[in-house]
Amino acid sequence: MYREKNKLSSDAQERALTILSPVAILAIWQLASWGNLLDPRFVPSPLKIIGASWELIVTGELWQHISASLLRICIGFVLGVVPGIIIGMLMGLNRLVRATLDPIVAATYPIPKIAILPLLMLLFGIGEGSKIAIVAIAVFFLVLINTMLGVREIGSIYFDVARNFKAPRLKFFWRVILPGAMPSIFAGLRLSLGVALIVLVAAEFVAANAGIGYLIWSSWETLVIENMFVGIIVITVLGVVSTFLLKELERLLIPWKRG
Repeated sequence: MYREKNKLSSDAQERALTILSPVAILAIWQLASWGNLLDPRFVPSPLKIIGASWELIVTGELWQHISASLLRICIGFVLGVVPGIIIGMLMGLNRLVRATLDPIVAATYPIPKIAILPLLMLLFGIGEGSKIAIVAIAVFFLVLINTMLGVREIGSIYFDVARNFKAPRLKFFWRVILPGAMPSIFAGLRLSLGVALIVLVAAEFVAANAGIGYLIWSSWETLVIENMFVGIIVITVLGVVSTFLLKELERLLIPWKRG
């Protein structure tokens, strides 16, 4: 009973700190602005940024940028995740497939994904295709590598037991291989989500007429700095919310990892 009370108290303290730390930073930022410690031309106050956010919301411009970025990242994420998991599974399970594809992955993965944006723009044009493609490519490698490692880390004893009991391959895959690789797959998903946001914003800097990256870049060009901060904050919020949703999905799909 005492331990349970301590655990509940500790959880409450953690939640309080999680909420209070950003609030404290915003309060210090606002006080520094009022005290003229920050140049408002380059670092506007939180209240001014909130005012700019409200204006963008009322005009509908902010939702236009958010919806454009969300559409690109959702399509690109799915197009990268599905083949990444499939090929990662094959590489983890089959030595010949791994020997064939591993050198290709090792050679192409270190290439900065934003560096191939001009090539993608030549192939898919400056429209949605190139932005979706660069997100998919960035996601693909991280998911593939983590999936492959997750499969390879499954203990050999499970494979021996399956052979001894002559378990059907499909049943063994769904009951052992996929659950065993799930933690690594979700680690790859969370990493790839952050990278996807980075490359998408960078791509929207170059060739876009809508999107969070476009909002940040166009605001910088016109020196509407508070709108630029709005874009940065929106990207931060999208990252936090998407990471939280992935954590909840992981909690539901991998209940044995709780705690």
